[in-house]
Amino acid sequence: MRIGVPRERKDEEYRVGIVPDGVRQLRLGGHEIDVERGAGEGSGLSDAEYERAGARLVDVKEVWAAELVVKVKDPLAEEIRRLHSGQILFTYLHLAAAPELTAGLCDADVVAIAYETIQNPDGSLPVLAPMSEVAGRLAVQIGVTLLQRDRGGKGLLLGGVPGVLRGRVTILGAGTVGINAVRVAHALGAEVYVLDVDLNRLGYLYDIFGGKLNSLYSNAVNIERAVRDSDLVIGAVYLPGLRAPTLVTESMIQLMEPGSVVCDVSVDQGGCIETIHPTTHSNPTYRVHDVIHYGVPNMPGIVPRTSTFALTNATLPYVERIAESGVEAAVRSDSALALGANIWRGEIVCEGVSASLNLPYRRLRDLL
Repeated sequence: MRIGVPRERKDEEYRVGIVPDGVRQLRLGGHEIDVERGAGEGSGLSDAEYERAGARLVDVKEVWAAELVVKVKDPLAEEIRRLHSGQILFTYLHLAAAPELTAGLCDADVVAIAYETIQNPDGSLPVLAPMSEVAGRLAVQIGVTLLQRDRGGKGLLLGGVPGVLRGRVTILGAGTVGINAVRVAHALGAEVYVLDVDLNRLGYLYDIFGGKLNSLYSNAVNIERAVRDSDLVIGAVYLPGLRAPTLVTESMIQLMEPGSVVCDVSVDQGGCIETIHPTTHSNPTYRVHDVIHYGVPNMPGIVPRTSTFALTNATLPYVERIAESGVEAAVRSDSALALGANIWRGEIVCEGVSASLNLPYRRLRDLL
């Protein structure tokens, strides 16, 4: 199969879909790999490294002519126009909060497989997980910086010092993003609150951190109390394929102290904080009720060296499967990959996307 790896074009998105070692592995399977010139530079991967691995360096028009396009982020309007009928697009999509993108992919008559909805029988999300780990850790790191007075924050050291209260961090969601945010916040010495509806998950977190955090069942009352008294609130909610539920209302934000920070990692699914909207790395924050809001949907893009290698580790087995047997055979034989299918030749085949956008749903097995 001919596989294209384009350069990412979102604001300050420095990741790339496949690293040179991944190219080398695919070449061993007899596949042709076209990499757009400069695609890996943001991750410290030169064109020469890709050439040595067996890739062919091409321009933007040629890379989008491939049978299978492997990238990182959802395509921009200019990229949607480059898609062709029957093409396979393999990337993060987050369609539940993106009606225009969904319509564009349906009109393009492509097979669009989303990294974030690939789901194992045990409920784990193997391709979303590595970027969730990065984003969870970054959320605290970024929040700490924004709390500094020179960044507009309240001038708080999150871990405190002897004789001074520590800062309080509230994390909404105890999944992969949440647990990684807890790790960093706990290591910095913050007072940590984590909320979830899964009591087993809360018990797990309580045990692995030796009881040195506060776990709360997620309901409106507990969320309001936790948010009101927090210096940093991190939205870490994810429901596969679905738009994120609104957990933090604007009235809750009004209760926070001026100079506090909210960072919503679920913003690419619509966000779980009512006052959040997507921002960019070049203009990442804004204020509502004097609370700093950070809503960058591609957070891992600012640590591309780590993120790119972690992502390729997770995606390469699926790329190989699709390239070796074709996309239909691949989804027939792999139930996890089948759940990754969001759009199939003009039809929405992901229940979460269909429900979130109130659009018709078709079962994938009826289309194969």
